[in-house]
Amino acid sequence: MAHPEIPHGTIRLGFTPDEEIGRGADHFDVARFAARYAYTMDGGQRGELEYESFSADAMTVTFRGFNTHPGYARGHMVNAIKLAARFIDRLPPDRLSPETTANRDGFVHPYVMQASVDRTSVKLLLRDFDTAELARRAAWLRALAQEVVDGVPGAAVDVQVEAQYRNMREVLDEHPLVVERARQAFARLGIPPRERPIRGGTDGSRLSFMGLPTPNLFAGEQNFHSRLEWVSVQDMEKAVEVIVELARVWEEGA
Repeated sequence: MAHPEIPHGTIRLGFTPDEEIGRGADHFDVARFAARYAYTMDGGQRGELEYESFSADAMTVTFRGFNTHPGYARGHMVNAIKLAARFIDRLPPDRLSPETTANRDGFVHPYVMQASVDRTSVKLLLRDFDTAELARRAAWLRALAQEVVDGVPGAAVDVQVEAQYRNMREVLDEHPLVVERARQAFARLGIPPRERPIRGGTDGSRLSFMGLPTPNLFAGEQNFHSRLEWVSVQDMEKAVEVIVELARVWEEGA
């Protein structure tokens, strides 16, 4: 933007600091941003061009029991932690989990357990590339949870489901130009595109459904969400080149 010798149209920049906890687009004003298309820079190795993501729901399963002094609990106590443990133990050990799936497989992931005096909540992530599959998984999990409390006097369960984001390809397939322009920029720079679904989501997933079609580009990030996370300076430099080339491509095609 500080180089008038580079032809470009109007460029708008946005920063979403809460992307990693899923709130990056909560207060993003798409109308005020006033862009027709956008790109997030939230990808991994050089060449990544991503326009398909998981669809995602969050589920909270809360088991309610009855707590009393453990020394005098016979015939009275209903241990909510044990109810939650039985529920988790019913999840299949060889499928439908992050550690047993890859490629286009979805999963169910219990990631937090919160216990209080007489209730225990299990928080789960539901992920799949087929949005309709989320509802089927939720119904299955509800049934599993109900089976745990059936026949246990004093036990009850409550299930809440919250939509998080949806597969951005459902929107981006209707706007092929925004992906094609990225391919053009890659080709001019001699960068082979790596096009594959994201086993996760980006702010672009939310923004696309908010009316701003937004595929994701590489930024050199590696080993996401681990102690060994790092970023390639060389790939970051190439990402900058891609942004500059995208400005030229869009201006030429205007």
